[in-house]
Amino acid sequence: MYTRHVTSEGLRWLTGCALVGLGLAPLAAHHVISAKFDSAKTLTLRGPITAIDWANPHAHLFINVADRNGRIANWAIELESPVDLRRQGWTANTVTVGDVVTVEGIAARDGSNQAWSLSMVLARTGQRVFFARPVAPPAATHKPAPRWGDSQPRLGALPGETGYWASPSATTLVERGVTVEADANGLLTNVADAARVAPFQTWARDLYVYRQRAFLKDDPMFLHCLPPGGPRQFQSRFGVQFLEERDRRRVFVMMGGGNRNWRLIYTDAREQKGQIQGDADNPLYFGRAVGRWEGDALVVDTKGFNERSSCTS
Repeated sequence: MYTRHVTSEGLRWLTGCALVGLGLAPLAAHHVISAKFDSAKTLTLRGPITAIDWANPHAHLFINVADRNGRIANWAIELESPVDLRRQGWTANTVTVGDVVTVEGIAARDGSNQAWSLSMVLARTGQRVFFARPVAPPAATHKPAPRWGDSQPRLGALPGETGYWASPSATTLVERGVTVEADANGLLTNVADAARVAPFQTWARDLYVYRQRAFLKDDPMFLHCLPPGGPRQFQSRFGVQFLEERDRRRVFVMMGGGNRNWRLIYTDAREQKGQIQGDADNPLYFGRAVGRWEGDALVVDTKGFNERSSCTS
């Protein structure tokens, strides 16, 4: 019998207007688990798999679970990112529709038929599946910067190489010279540090603190699958990679996490202004970026952000 058992219930505008679009951390990006699920509400679910959704940012299995009266309900079981799962050797073919699994997990805060999997056991083998151990970020290579024939730094991969996914050096936007501790999702270790993050106006600080205390549950990325705003792309899990199209004088910045978003930096000396019937009256999540080389430094001027997402966690 399938059972369910619940054991218990540019960035200069940061000061002041900065957080107008701040809505904070992730389903479309890797969301804070505690924002959606309640660790105090543990449960056990058992039933056959009805569907497998192997998609970023979190994989899901759907299972049919019968209550004590035999009524069947379909549950969504949320797993880690497919990126993390693949690193451990798991794939969408590890299980098949019809396989019976037992899930130990925690329930959704909103009472819906959703659970975060802490442990999943496949009945036909008795083996635990779809667990992901922490993976250390790639080690720094300490190699000299690759260069083109004219000695300009080369942003993309060398011929025959796949490139390097750089992990974020910071997970939240903090004023230069200030040190505060935050986790991989941008949650402060100590909320009392909020006032040190930036010289907020009072309303902006209060909003920031509220969202921190709410585990970033109001994040537009989480609620509406929106892209991260502005520099937040560089603070997300799995890092970024630059793909340089030198013949077209533009650089793609590819995002490893979230919705696999990307942005463009134009290096063709164009004027920094919006395009008619384009972004002139339609601000973008990543803004409009124009870059130029100054020696070995790529200087990027970005304007025209919209206010529908957050620039940082």
